[in-house]
Amino acid sequence: MPAAATAEAARFTGMFTGAPESVRDVRHAVAAHLQDHPALVDDATLIVSELATNAILHSRSAGGFFTVRVTISGGYCRIECTDDGGPWALRGPGQADRMHGLGLVEGIAGLHNVDIEGDESGRTVWARLALRGSDAF
Repeated sequence: MPAAATAEAARFTGMFTGAPESVRDVRHAVAAHLQDHPALVDDATLIVSELATNAILHSRSAGGFFTVRVTISGGYCRIECTDDGGPWALRGPGQADRMHGLGLVEGIAGLHNVDIEGDESGRTVWARLALRGSDAF
């Protein structure tokens, strides 16, 4: 199968309600989508869990909807969560005594593999994981 067709086949998009129980649904959907890429499942489901939780707790998607996308292409698995935006305040160094949220995501994905795009009207937070071993196409 050509690489372009393979990349298209490795795409997931799901819309979820901005309610706490949706985090479980997001994890299950992403794990099911990545079942052919077992080395990605644990890290990807932890990352998407954090991104979904942030959308529910820290955006206007609470009580509304947010979208999750997972794409495998070019040697990476990209995980995105798009929410309805809202005020955003990043924690500065030394403001927390434990790793959480986007710091945890960056700890898993690695430096320069996490970013935030958008503003108060809508935001996409993404992370990417390098494919390893049998997960690479």
